[in-house]
Amino acid sequence: MDEFNASVMFDKELYLQDIKGSIAHSKMLALQGIITTEDQTKIEEGLLKVKDEIENGDFIWKIEDEDVHMAIENRLTAIIGDAGGRLHTARSRNDQVATDFALYVQDKTLVIKNKLKVLIQTLVDIASKHTDTLIPGMTHLQHAQPINFGFHLMAYANMFKRDFDRFESSYSRNNICPLGSAALAGTPHNIDRFKTAELLGFDSPTLSALDTSSNRDFALEILFNISTSMMHISRLSEELILWSSYEFGFVKISDEYATTSSIMPQKKNPDVPELLRGKTGRVYGNLMSLLTVMKGLPLAYNKDTQEDKEGVFDSVATMEISLDIITAVMDTLIIKVEAMEEACKVGHLSATDLADYLVQKANIPFRKAYYITKDVVELSNSLNKDMSELNINEIRKIDELKDIDKDIIEYLDLRNSMNARDSFGGTSNQRTLEQIDIFKNWLKDN
Repeated sequence: MDEFNASVMFDKELYLQDIKGSIAHSKMLALQGIITTEDQTKIEEGLLKVKDEIENGDFIWKIEDEDVHMAIENRLTAIIGDAGGRLHTARSRNDQVATDFALYVQDKTLVIKNKLKVLIQTLVDIASKHTDTLIPGMTHLQHAQPINFGFHLMAYANMFKRDFDRFESSYSRNNICPLGSAALAGTPHNIDRFKTAELLGFDSPTLSALDTSSNRDFALEILFNISTSMMHISRLSEELILWSSYEFGFVKISDEYATTSSIMPQKKNPDVPELLRGKTGRVYGNLMSLLTVMKGLPLAYNKDTQEDKEGVFDSVATMEISLDIITAVMDTLIIKVEAMEEACKVGHLSATDLADYLVQKANIPFRKAYYITKDVVELSNSLNKDMSELNINEIRKIDELKDIDKDIIEYLDLRNSMNARDSFGGTSNQRTLEQIDIFKNWLKDN
């Protein structure tokens, strides 16, 4: 039963937040005259000694203590005597654990935000060097239109910026202090919850004691935010896996972040992006697990919520190392510019430009222009050429284009095609540089 009931062997992760919360609580109790200043001093000094013992590896975690809170309080009382027993005045383990866990989530939210910023900076730096490097833009994994590689990377920068914004929003929304809610209904002691919140760096105390003791929305939010960020990492990893294959040959992953086969020494496997892709499923599972735990709980606290922490600890650790790894993979990525540009000559990427040209210059209805373009594609295939490689005489073999101006050749040029998409947010060199500048300014401000 002790083993089944105890959480100390995993919730000891919260020792720092527990000590921080207890010191703040003791200071508030002393300010309110609920305990003496002398006892508060003993409590704070004793808690700092416990902290040193834990960090030096001298602290003995015992399963009979049940959880991190009792383990620290029992050791504190052993060190300072009766004063340690006064620490738990005007609080419950219900609001204590909610406070520790909220502090942990807030701390890790800031860590993850900073790591996301480093990844975004890395993507922006690479994109800045490749605003004129052509790569096939795809839909349905089929060649569609020519874009530049910097533009492609900035799409991921936008994804990760949304992730950054989500973590930032969650931090602001959840920066409220549970401590002082007690078991579920508050306390008769003359406490000052606003002072406790201030001491712990929260914006304010929570409003409803009944809601507070069982609320785990902040934990669900960080799990959702991590899941979304890992989904974006997984998408980027999938592209790295494809791009590094012989079939694409667009990039080469650094030897530091790839492995060889156990029996085929010629192979270089993209194990790191594959692991990143795989770990995404792991954090999804943690999110679904806590959603399932919470879905049937009546107010207020229930022991079920002991299952809230391990998944969060696991997802946070997975997110932190995944962000470090994907940033390093991108920073050391070898980009094969010529292979990217050569691939743009497959699939007639400037076909849309021909249709647009016929609509704008020859006043041909788009649907008719679409079918004329289809005829030009068939002609190109018969000549074993990409449309962008046709000369004017070849184009004029199409009946509807026999009198077409020579400037059509410029419209079919792949780089001209890329730069023609000059609407805000488009792939032109100028618009990509504009997007990069916007991100550079944002990075400076954050």
